[in-house]
Amino acid sequence: MINESAPRGGKTVYGATLGILMLETAFPRVHGDVGNALTFPFPVLYKVVPGATAYRVVQERGEGMDELFADAARELVQIGADGIGTSCGFLALFQPKLAKAVGVPVATSSLLQIPWVQRTLPPGKRVGVVTISSDNLTPAHFSSVGAPVDTPVIGTEGGTEFTKAITGGSHSLDVEASRDDIVAAGRELIRRHPEIGALVLECTNMGPYPRDLHLALGVPVFDIVSLLTWFQAGLRPRRFQP
Repeated sequence: MINESAPRGGKTVYGATLGILMLETAFPRVHGDVGNALTFPFPVLYKVVPGATAYRVVQERGEGMDELFADAARELVQIGADGIGTSCGFLALFQPKLAKAVGVPVATSSLLQIPWVQRTLPPGKRVGVVTISSDNLTPAHFSSVGAPVDTPVIGTEGGTEFTKAITGGSHSLDVEASRDDIVAAGRELIRRHPEIGALVLECTNMGPYPRDLHLALGVPVFDIVSLLTWFQAGLRPRRFQP
């Protein structure tokens, strides 16, 4: 048996295997958000990518930022991370390049779950996506993670709080109003596409709300927390006693 009390050297930090690349933001990171370390039942490492604002990543698709994200990811790996996640679903566009550049497993976006979830559904059912900005979520984002480019999508732009608070540089967040926006969007998406059998939440700030969507709509809901929890399970498998 491998002696776990004598770990291999070469790292600065031990016990935190997942590193998360953060955008530069100012809104509150409530419990359930990827940027709140208490969201996870395991320790994580964070690194803010300089200049990576929501506007640059969402509206400008992170153009010209490849090396900034790669350098930040490499720093997390050097510190101690064995795998890299991110804090924005639109970074799906970075999946192939970042995985190639970093040298460890990379999970850039909750959208990675779409092909897996689709395979769990009964015939005739499909996955739908709730996003913070439907205008900016393109076929290229889906293609980068191997998801169908015609995946049904709805945004929360029409709501009163969530999109405005997250993308508008706000220092406050009305959690109840955000919940209402996200549930309303999910309900409308299923009204338009009754064949939807599960939802994937693109936005990493939607982590506090999957339970509300599930209770309101009666379908499975997957988000960045479900993705990174699964990811962590492989990066640091549990040992079970006989």
